[in-house]
Amino acid sequence: LFLDEDVLHIARTEHLGLGSRVRTAYELQASRAPDIFYQKPYWKEFRFDLTQIPAGESVTAAEFRIYKMRSITRHANKTLHISIYEIVKEHSNRDSDLFLLDLQDLRAGAEGWLVFDVTAASNHWLVDRKYNLGLRLYVETDDGQSVDPSLAGLLGCRGPRSKQPFMVTFFRATQNPTRVTRAVKQLRKRQPKKTNDLPHPNRLPGIFDDIHVTEGRQVCRRHELYVSFQDLGWLDWVIAPQGYSAYYCEGECAFPLDSCMNATNHAILQSLVHLMKPEAVPKACCAPTKLSATSVLYYDSNNNVILKKHRNMVVKSCGCH
Repeated sequence: LFLDEDVLHIARTEHLGLGSRVRTAYELQASRAPDIFYQKPYWKEFRFDLTQIPAGESVTAAEFRIYKMRSITRHANKTLHISIYEIVKEHSNRDSDLFLLDLQDLRAGAEGWLVFDVTAASNHWLVDRKYNLGLRLYVETDDGQSVDPSLAGLLGCRGPRSKQPFMVTFFRATQNPTRVTRAVKQLRKRQPKKTNDLPHPNRLPGIFDDIHVTEGRQVCRRHELYVSFQDLGWLDWVIAPQGYSAYYCEGECAFPLDSCMNATNHAILQSLVHLMKPEAVPKACCAPTKLSATSVLYYDSNNNVILKKHRNMVVKSCGCH
């Protein structure tokens, strides 16, 4: 038996600065579907409307989030296996065809947000919207006994607004390979020919190359740094993203300082004085010269969902100061 569901709506559509690989995030509220159960096994379905997602987007990641309260039933001391499936095809005379997306094992007494990776299903749905038949969730014990998801503490759309299930999907614009190839060819044409000219008298050969090493160290430049909110223990209040590329600056600021090092006049003079008095004046320091903001979706102290753009979160460029 399958009951009709209310039409799903997109709760929020925001542009989140989440790095070059993620362009836009859409939070989709789970539809207000009735709890649909067979006597055995028990299950719940969730459906999402992706029709308002712009064309020309590709999924980089998709997460289904559902809140679990502490179970106080006879299963309270047991380990639960919670699995999420994509509904691949529905049949009138037998159960639907399912594809396992993600699985989590946890104690029945645990409480908090559960996050499931549903990227594969989102990609499938965007290729052809007729395949969007939703997700199905099952709960079982170690001995294979089916558990009612509601009795296991999983909140549905009838729960508090701040703890209703939802889906967060990250996208990036698809690129045209032909245009990219053409741009590369043009850049190659503009490259100057090599000459046998001697270097500038105030420069050493290759000293300003991005990968130049001075006494075993690279020159000042930007390095990769991924900040994981999960590692910081913040996922109990941060909804999205789970982390972001923050980057950091490190490297040598040795004289002479070229324009590629983004050195200030003060840093250039400090480097000169350091050459004369290294014991008295330190070298210039490698530090961020440009920072950008990133947006975070989170719960505040009153359990309100807040989207806030935080300034100076991502290093865009480095230089000597």
